[in-house]
Amino acid sequence: MNQENKSSPNVMQMVLVGLLIGAAFFIGMLWTKVQTLESTGAPSFGNNGNNGNNAPVAGNNAAPEVGSAKDLDPVTKDDWVKGNRNARFALVEYSDIDCPYCIRFHPTAQKLVTERKDDFMWVFRHFPLDSLHPNARRKAEAAECAGKIGGNDKFWAFLDEAVAQGSSVGPDKMGDIAAKIGVNAASFKTCYDANQVKDLVAADEASGSKAGVQGTPGNILLDTKTGATILVPGAVPYETLLTYVQKLTDAAK
Repeated sequence: MNQENKSSPNVMQMVLVGLLIGAAFFIGMLWTKVQTLESTGAPSFGNNGNNGNNAPVAGNNAAPEVGSAKDLDPVTKDDWVKGNRNARFALVEYSDIDCPYCIRFHPTAQKLVTERKDDFMWVFRHFPLDSLHPNARRKAEAAECAGKIGGNDKFWAFLDEAVAQGSSVGPDKMGDIAAKIGVNAASFKTCYDANQVKDLVAADEASGSKAGVQGTPGNILLDTKTGATILVPGAVPYETLLTYVQKLTDAAK
């Protein structure tokens, strides 16, 4: 009897340890999947258009295999554009404002249109990942409201501030950001509370899916003269982005 009583706790301890190990393994797999979705954007593509195995990882300077965007909507006067609208090349970013890799990529895109301002424009389109970032869609709508009320400059000012504040700031604080950048508070509240621009965000999302974007940031380099595109998924470093810029330039010769 005494021996049985002594061994029972040991058995329970072993069972608990086994359950903890299994739970840790499952959580680790789930975390890895989430990180892959956010860091790689879309799967990479080989020259034949099939899914490849060289997805980019944020912080890795190696250039991943990519392909062309399947069916990219052209840049129009209705797009939010930073830089020279008449530039030969465009960086079209499909983005989720709460995505940590989009936040990481933001200064990279800023650097591109600053250092290559005569050659490039930056086009921002929304691609909220609702299952990962439940507040991203409302933040996208807030940015659209800021742009609707204040124009292109206010859209970018709102976006820059929302990215700077990060995912810890919820949708209820969007009015504060609008006020901070000088957007009329009453007009913003009317637009935001009534979901007046939700169709614009949905249209961007559909456009990204059609172009082959499957995650964020989904970046597409576009030669507006030839229509050539390069799909560059993930928060690639600046040097890697320049590698693809050179490929696009060489292809146009």
